Amino acid sequence: MFDVVETLISLEPLRARFVEIGLPGAILEGWFDRMLRDGMALTLAGDYEPFPAVAAAALRVIGGGRLGDEQVAHVLDGFATLPAQSDAEPAMRALAEAGMSVVCLSNGARESTEAFLDRSGLDRLVDQVISVAEVRMWKPPRAVYDHALAAVGRPAEDVALVAVHAFDCHGAHAAGWTTGWAGRLEKHYAEIFTRADVVGADLVEVAGGLVALPDQ
Repeated sequence: MFDVVETLISLEPLRARFVEIGLPGAILEGWFDRMLRDGMALTLAGDYEPFPAVAAAALRVIGGGRLGDEQVAHVLDGFATLPAQSDAEPAMRALAEAGMSVVCLSNGARESTEAFLDRSGLDRLVDQVISVAEVRMWKPPRAVYDHALAAVGRPAEDVALVAVHAFDCHGAHAAGWTTGWAGRLEKHYAEIFTRADVVGADLVEVAGGLVALPDQ
């Protein structure tokens, strides 16, 4: 199972949209980090809001409360045009050729994830899309990963998560999954999280490491 946003989808083109609404492009990372934090905070409080609502709220905060509806929409509309990371297709292809089923598990909506896969041509390599909206929790609570297992009908020992976020790998590991972390985004695997079973510079290295793992 692949995480989607940042793992498979590149947010980089949104940087220009931040500039176009009068915000510095360098704020992109801070906005996405705040969005993840706020989604997790809602989950911890026993509440849930979908990805677009949390993204918009985080953008308004980052913008100091000065952004209008059109400016917020201009940034968020960019999600419909975002490309795949360059290492996504070869990594997925390597796993598929090794006989593994490829599934997406996203904090985003199923519909937007499927649209991305269709747009990028990755749909031919993906067997299923699962959204946290189905369980109304943002990753990484165990209930999210347990729901994903139920959706694919496989036990935890048969499933691996691939992500560029160490917190996601930590959550999946706690649910009994194998985990693969690509260092393309974070560069350093935070010591506070359980180490991933496979660590690689990018998704291709992680895919190769997963294929090479001995059968349990």
